[in-house]
Amino acid sequence: MPEKIVARPLITITNIIWSFNSKTHLPQILLVKRASDPFKKSWALPETLLRSNESAESACIRLIKDKIGVLIPDSATEQLATFTNPKRIIGERALALAYMTFLPIMPKLKADYGAIEARWFSFNFKEKKFFLMNDQIKLQLDAKSKLAFDHAEIINTAIQRINNKLDYQPTILQILGPTFTLRQAREVYAIFRQTSVDKIDNSDFKKTHKRIFKEVGTASAKRSGRPPKLFKLV
Repeated sequence: MPEKIVARPLITITNIIWSFNSKTHLPQILLVKRASDPFKKSWALPETLLRSNESAESACIRLIKDKIGVLIPDSATEQLATFTNPKRIIGERALALAYMTFLPIMPKLKADYGAIEARWFSFNFKEKKFFLMNDQIKLQLDAKSKLAFDHAEIINTAIQRINNKLDYQPTILQILGPTFTLRQAREVYAIFRQTSVDKIDNSDFKKTHKRIFKEVGTASAKRSGRPPKLFKLV
């Protein structure tokens, strides 16, 4: 008996929206609490259905505007992967086109359609395991994750992609804004490399990344001592 052909699967655009908290010195990921089944009241990545008159990239940008009211350039978003596991959701077959977006700001959040709540979760690690944290809510990024659908797998794929590109195309540093200090860059690298920022030597870091960082000036002095140099991605 021939296998049934899936003629019209749902196509969802799933977005990992990254930012950076300058107070905690940690990367952030935006999550929403779902308002309806499946996975009602579970935390999930923001997503939307692809419309007939738009490209996946346009849908990704629309999703950000609808969810957090921010207009972004195309350069702030990159495609991650397509997720097609038949069991990724219950019921109708749905494919997920996953994107990553790098925001240099943490705008205030307001839950939009399909969501009860929206929050920024800190991205961190402990004992070589990554997790997301907001106040008392801790979400592991492993096989037992309480995130909706296959969103833990999607985030782990993003972590691996970012890690693989840190030494030649660290687009994740866009979350720091157009310019950044070497310490800020090391703070981001330290989380993904699962180490402490002080274990990444500043001189060695500057030397090994000189082809992708360009010195552009000096930070404004906010305290005594020599102000740090500012860099941008080449």
